[in-house]
Amino acid sequence: MAGFLGLRWGELIGLHRRDIDLDHGTGRVRRAVAELFNGQREIKAPKSAAGKRTVSIPAAIIPDIRAHLERYAEPGADGRVFLGSKGATPRRNHFNRLWRTACNEAGIKGLHFHDLRHTGNTLAASTGASTRELMTRMGHSTARAALIYQHASAARDRLIADALSDLVDKGRKPKRKQDQEPEGHAGDTTD
Repeated sequence: MAGFLGLRWGELIGLHRRDIDLDHGTGRVRRAVAELFNGQREIKAPKSAAGKRTVSIPAAIIPDIRAHLERYAEPGADGRVFLGSKGATPRRNHFNRLWRTACNEAGIKGLHFHDLRHTGNTLAASTGASTRELMTRMGHSTARAALIYQHASAARDRLIADALSDLVDKGRKPKRKQDQEPEGHAGDTTD
């Protein structure tokens, strides 16, 4: 969900079962859990008004989310979606240790959990989503933040060039027979 929905750590930890609608394929971000410097946690609204949002869930991961809810989430509409191993709300520093261990075991170096949000938002941008659509999906209130994820890539640039070529081809009129160039060398000379 961090990768394909682009949710922040605190938004994920703040999810309750009632926020996930698998029948309609949506997740609602209504709160976030913030860890304060003194170690206390605070449940609060997302970073900005734009942060309160409903995000569509890709159909391909709905079975995974359903399995997670059945196995790991608390029961009932108010049940938390993500819990620590002892049933408490996960702490970021503890989770980061588990994350680094999992990445090392998978042979992945230097991947931070927040990088999943970046990857998901970059993938969303690669679908051709507009800046406004990306802002809504990511919960950003300014275009500047959304533009970070609209990276150019060689593959995407090739798709753009191919689409432009199609536009040119469609715009060209077919040549009429009298408009065709004469065959042969200049001046109709022989070889």
